[in-house]
Amino acid sequence: MTAAAVLGLAVLPASFAQASTGSTAGSTAGSTAGSTAGKTGGTGAARCDTAKLRQAMDKLVKAGDVPGIAITVSSPDCGRTTLGSGLADKKTGRKMRGEERFRVGSTTKTFTAVVVLQLVGEGKIDLDGTVDSYLPGVLPDTTTTVRQLLQHTSGLADYTTSKEFADGEKNRFKHFEAADLVAAALRMPKPSGPWHYSTTNYALAGMIVEKVTGHDIGHEITRRIIKPLGLRGTIWPGDNAKIPGRHARGYFSSEGELYDVTEWNMSFTGAGGALVSTPADLTRFYAALLGGKLVGKAELAQMRTTVAADPARMWPGAQSGLGLYGTRLKHCRGTWWGHGGGFLGYRTLSAATDDGRQVSLAVNRHPNEVTPQLLDLVDSTLCELH
Repeated sequence: MTAAAVLGLAVLPASFAQASTGSTAGSTAGSTAGSTAGKTGGTGAARCDTAKLRQAMDKLVKAGDVPGIAITVSSPDCGRTTLGSGLADKKTGRKMRGEERFRVGSTTKTFTAVVVLQLVGEGKIDLDGTVDSYLPGVLPDTTTTVRQLLQHTSGLADYTTSKEFADGEKNRFKHFEAADLVAAALRMPKPSGPWHYSTTNYALAGMIVEKVTGHDIGHEITRRIIKPLGLRGTIWPGDNAKIPGRHARGYFSSEGELYDVTEWNMSFTGAGGALVSTPADLTRFYAALLGGKLVGKAELAQMRTTVAADPARMWPGAQSGLGLYGTRLKHCRGTWWGHGGGFLGYRTLSAATDDGRQVSLAVNRHPNEVTPQLLDLVDSTLCELH
């Protein structure tokens, strides 16, 4: 499974590592071996045993698969616990505590979808209305709908995979306008098949939100979600290439070396991937969403109405809703809902069940080959929670 398959975001070529200036190289093997997971706090009922989870986290770190990993788990009986293993910063040796901020990449798409569905509930956006009715002349196909954008059934190419943006170092600190990114996608060959993961869809969704509200998507996410839920570790970075506060450094892996790529202007991903957050905040967000605190009952039902996702672009068994994916649990009965995400240096995955079990994790290396292991870790942990 490729990194792009799960994240839907462009992976820079290996040449980036040689071209990168000011990056910090370090061996991927052994640099964090022997680190241990540490509980950083929790709320609610008596803690459940996290020994197996700690062992799994340590195993990933000691194998050299990731410099560090942070996880928050939550359930009605177990309360909420945050764990960290490995290193948040290889250069200084700062340990991962689990409270660090990460770039959460495509997990941003759920936040954007929530804003759109809130506006649907307010009667300001028609889910089955055409993109052309909000953004006249932007798309050549005037029949494409807002729903198709959110569900990745628009047939639009993914601009993040365009050769126009292959030079990561050149574009690293550049500001991008969503309209220009959409235009780049329209210059690409049209993908085949009924479903194609494309960040272009969410660039357009963000443009529609701005057209309807008069504010950019970052403003609306902050006003409608971050502030009301008290997500203190979550921020919309805008053009600020740095991550404020305590955060994990992000590392790009190339030919056995890790390069620090933490600083990046995230306007390149915008409504489809710009957010910075923590595993704990992501658990709060998805709990509020599935608990009906962010959108109305009818709008949540729309978000959970799914079509089959292309397994070549998403994890096996994923069903695509509107900014939300449903996946059947392997280790027990039931379905989890959530989203995966990442950008150069980071990967996240958030999952929640209808009965209140939740897991959100983040690692500070990308790309890597551990995505199947992370998916299995989320699945098995959800099944062990109660």
